[in-house]
Amino acid sequence: MNARIDPKALRNAFGAFPTGVTVVTTQTAEGAPVGFTANSFTSVSLDPPLLLVCPAKRLTCYPVFEGCRHFAVNVLAEGQEAVSNTFASFQGDRFAQVGWHTGPNDIPVLDGTAAYFVCNTHDVRDAGDHAILMGRVVNFTQSGLRGLGYAGGQYFSLGLEREAAAPTAGRRTFAGALIVRDDDILLTETGGGFDLPRIPLTEPVPVRAAVKDWLSFIDPTVQLGKAYSIYDEGGDHFTYFLAHAEGTKDPTTGRYTPVASLEGRDFASPAVASMLTRFATEFRTRMFGLYVGDETAGDVHPAAKEETE
Repeated sequence: MNARIDPKALRNAFGAFPTGVTVVTTQTAEGAPVGFTANSFTSVSLDPPLLLVCPAKRLTCYPVFEGCRHFAVNVLAEGQEAVSNTFASFQGDRFAQVGWHTGPNDIPVLDGTAAYFVCNTHDVRDAGDHAILMGRVVNFTQSGLRGLGYAGGQYFSLGLEREAAAPTAGRRTFAGALIVRDDDILLTETGGGFDLPRIPLTEPVPVRAAVKDWLSFIDPTVQLGKAYSIYDEGGDHFTYFLAHAEGTKDPTTGRYTPVASLEGRDFASPAVASMLTRFATEFRTRMFGLYVGDETAGDVHPAAKEETE
């Protein structure tokens, strides 16, 4: 007899596979728009043109999708994290929170997406606590925008990270990491206050690869995560990644400090102080966003929210 599989552990393992993010939409028999966030989207066939999504049976709108004749799959673009979160957890009128318009077959489609596919329902199959909703594509459009990514319970934006993190001629470029071990974060100390470990990038090398190699010297157990903050300060360019250490030995640089003690410390620059203040807040929920801007203003692309329906 096989041992019972832990659903939470299985979900986390499934989450190791990076996917895109979609919002699936249709309308009720009365014409009201409904939708939900899904990363269980797959292209199936070009001839005939088929795709599938897998709505969870616990969704309040599941009966609508189970019996719909038409639906659309909206592939979200980089920067549409808030749209994804709205359709994953917002309990009010979701369509009042986003831009949308009526597409072919009177199906609601979202504005600003990387692509959308309007489908006739081809088949619906039972699949445990989900269903397989297969659609035959009757209309589609592609905007040229990059798609929003999702892995390990977090959003990522490869295009945004690559463009913002790339070394630029004529200015100094630095890359570093917020390295966490249990409830502590690795800090260095300078004459100007506490700082984060970082290195200068003197050549146009892949930033993530350079940081990963550098971290292996600090602590071989460090696992590099997603980009956390990308900004300009005083003519210099900075990229910081999240990272997680499993070891117990002292690192080759800096020392671990409780995240809970960050408030009130003196930091080497206002940008580092602002970044670590945000990090201390987000650390409580483990919902880490991506900041892109400069030392005074920018945008935080939010982390993913769990579906609450």
